[in-house]
Amino acid sequence: TECASGCMCPDGLVLDGSGGCIPKDQCPCVHGGHFYKPGETIKVDCNTCTCNKREWNCTDNACKGTCTVYGNGHYMSFDGEKFDFLGDCDYILAQDFCPNNKDAGTFRIVIQNNACGKSLSICSLKITLIFEVCLELVIRRIQEIATDPGAEKNYQVDLRGGYIVIETNQGMNFMWDQKTTVVVHVAPSFQGKVCGLCGDFDGRSRNDFTTRGQSMEMSIQEFGNSWKITSTCSNTNMTDLCADQPFKSALGQKHCSIIKSNIFEACHSKVNPIPYYESCISDFCGCDSVGDCECFCTSVAAYSRSCSRAGVCINWRTPAICPVFCDYYN
Repeated sequence: TECASGCMCPDGLVLDGSGGCIPKDQCPCVHGGHFYKPGETIKVDCNTCTCNKREWNCTDNACKGTCTVYGNGHYMSFDGEKFDFLGDCDYILAQDFCPNNKDAGTFRIVIQNNACGKSLSICSLKITLIFEVCLELVIRRIQEIATDPGAEKNYQVDLRGGYIVIETNQGMNFMWDQKTTVVVHVAPSFQGKVCGLCGDFDGRSRNDFTTRGQSMEMSIQEFGNSWKITSTCSNTNMTDLCADQPFKSALGQKHCSIIKSNIFEACHSKVNPIPYYESCISDFCGCDSVGDCECFCTSVAAYSRSCSRAGVCINWRTPAICPVFCDYYN
């Protein structure tokens, strides 16, 4: 009934936050803490989303699955479940020789952890890929064991930068940095048809801890141990590597804080940095010295890769922090 102090918009218009008035359908959309104008698009995994009248309209493409192993037994399954598992046996990382796959199996990936001397941490992996041939990968060496010498070759092996990359015609691609990082990509056609430590790629992370005997397991250790190739080696239990090393833990927190720093700020709203930060500190405590296993660099690189998949490319490496000599690899 009387005048009130303040800025008001005419009927049908709303404040735009910058001192102007706009129609409601011109309001922005929000994603990852950022505002996008109507008509702007973003990439979410393999889909494109367009802002329209405050809502995102997204394509509905089936995306490939990605499973990552890095550092001292850190896993991220095809469905995005993060967990830690450490063992000194041979384990099935991923395969499509599974009860829920009605088709004939095409691949199996087996990993074995190689420890750093007498320490508890992992320095490198020995990997065996089985499809129409058997490929054994150890540092700087690939051994091919042909089961059928006359069979058609349905895969190719490349060296890209520091990575060994293996691509198959069936839609399974594999990357290894020749140390502790493994990335497995499977095509959408493998949805619900795979099993192993990487899970079943059915879009639901809550059932990822399904054992080899098809039971749901609450204990990560029991789940991991069920995927051993042989039952003769002993089961393992995770230990807190930082518990009796307060100095090294503090040093790890200092180094690993780069993950939570403003260098990665653009990614924080899209990929939670805390699990990667905690993994980084744990790996730091497990290594004999800062240079061993590149513990710190491996963890930061894992977060950087997740950011890249979320559409945020971070240029974090410097001559002083985890340099990669691209000229040498090129």
